[in-house]
Amino acid sequence: MQKQSPMLRLWELGKQEHSGLIMAIFLAAIGVLGGMVPYFSAAQIIIALIRGGREWHFYLAWCCVALTGYILRTFFYTLALSISHKATFSILKNIREQILDKLPNLPLGTIMDMSSGKMKQIMIDQVESMETPLAHLLPEMTSNILGPVCIFIYLLILDWKIALLSLVSIPVGMVFMMLVMKDYGVQYEGSVKTTQEMNSTIVEYIGGIEVIKAFNQGKKSYARFADKVTANAAYFYNWMKSCQFFTSLSRTILPTTMITILPIGWILYSLGELAMETFITTIILSLGIAGPLLAAMNFTDSLARVGTIVGSVDEILKSEEQEHEDEEVFFTDRDIVVENVSFEYHEGQEILHHVNLLISSGTMTAFVGPSGSGKSTIAKLIAGFWDVKNGRITMGGYDLKKIPLHQLYDQVALVSQDNYLFDDTVLNNIRMGRLSASDEEVKTVAKAAGCDTFIQNLENGYDTMVGGGGAHLSGGERQRIAIARAMLKDAPIVILDEATAYMDPENEAIIQKAVAKLIEGKTVLVIAHRLSTIIDADKIVVVNDGRIEATGTHEKLRKECPLYESMWQAHVGAKDGDLEC
Repeated sequence: MQKQSPMLRLWELGKQEHSGLIMAIFLAAIGVLGGMVPYFSAAQIIIALIRGGREWHFYLAWCCVALTGYILRTFFYTLALSISHKATFSILKNIREQILDKLPNLPLGTIMDMSSGKMKQIMIDQVESMETPLAHLLPEMTSNILGPVCIFIYLLILDWKIALLSLVSIPVGMVFMMLVMKDYGVQYEGSVKTTQEMNSTIVEYIGGIEVIKAFNQGKKSYARFADKVTANAAYFYNWMKSCQFFTSLSRTILPTTMITILPIGWILYSLGELAMETFITTIILSLGIAGPLLAAMNFTDSLARVGTIVGSVDEILKSEEQEHEDEEVFFTDRDIVVENVSFEYHEGQEILHHVNLLISSGTMTAFVGPSGSGKSTIAKLIAGFWDVKNGRITMGGYDLKKIPLHQLYDQVALVSQDNYLFDDTVLNNIRMGRLSASDEEVKTVAKAAGCDTFIQNLENGYDTMVGGGGAHLSGGERQRIAIARAMLKDAPIVILDEATAYMDPENEAIIQKAVAKLIEGKTVLVIAHRLSTIIDADKIVVVNDGRIEATGTHEKLRKECPLYESMWQAHVGAKDGDLEC
């Protein structure tokens, strides 16, 4: 399939404002043509002076013509930019809205795998960088090329030989500019990459400042942060340095139209092959060729960047969406069946291999296995983080793809070790579980989750701001709010990614009670890190290297699954070691 031109794609992204952009191009062209009028006026005045003309009305008339041309240029140029900017900012708004509309339809796993630095770079910086190509490049570059073309055609009418002479310096200057632009697209793509790395490092550094300080890693972490910033600056410095020589040559040579016109034009004039009026007019008008072309050349870097800019935006806009039906289904039960499922995050890197599993409604199923074995991936596929391409997963007899995404997400509540809290009040963070919930419903759930006591002791109670990521709260407090949020959602299926894995004993006891209330009457999937927490599970699934090695109860697996028994002995040994300490 033929790759679409970046400029055509950019034009396509701005389709709702085509009329405004076309009008801006038209008005800018009139402005450039108006800017040529003073050159014609100057030529007529000089010719009249050489001939000894003394009629001041003649000179006044041509001065008025020149002034009129200048006013027209200023008026239409300003109007064109005004229209193009209004259209452009409408387009940028529309593109950002398209991205925001696209994100809910992308696999959750895809979004989670994209760094916040990269997301910010695309949605803010990359989209913003479209302003120059749309608001300036289209009207200004187009009109600045049109002006010299019109002058050249006029010079051809006057004398084709002198017209060609006026262009000699331009292709020479363009050759040097082409040398600069040869690798510009690749260089700009590299600049985007190094900027994304810097942004991600900045976000990581700021987000992890508490850990950095706590473990006295400030010097090492800051060095990594500083290295990325320095690398970003060095990249741009070296890039600009490599362009400087040829850019200077291009901008020096291109406007020197007089190098050929003056000597050769004088020879032609001396030989009687060129009229004085034509010679003077050519000298004056040739000065009007280089200026607009240099102005157009100012946009060549923007033109070279368009491919990378559009590619970054399309990385989101053209990403593969989850394909689900729109019509809601009716559940009589929520038995989950995983049938011959294989899954890969990236092509050629298969994570799960032919997984088959039955999870009955109202039961607790625990997934255990070595780190990276695929247990979390199975749970996230059931939650709808990605669509299954090989095999299928059903819920209540319906293929997950037959269930609308919003309805599928309503079926599952996820509580992990690292639950994100928004920089909002405690009340609103819990309310994220169900936005329609009243304040009283939120507070009732908070009490059930063991949150009410510590919330009341906060400075502003339920109206206390928790800070970015919940920074103003302890880990145990954040976890209890996350559980309260899940309880408020009241989803029939609960996925627990070992909610108490790293809690202190006091917080663990409170959270365990909250979890017990959360999972009452639910279908529960537990991703277990500590085997002692799931010995009473209805079914334990041992996952190893992307395959289900065994299923059964705790006692059965200890007898029949060597991997599970070894994990149990390692867990018991670790607990005994902790007790001895």
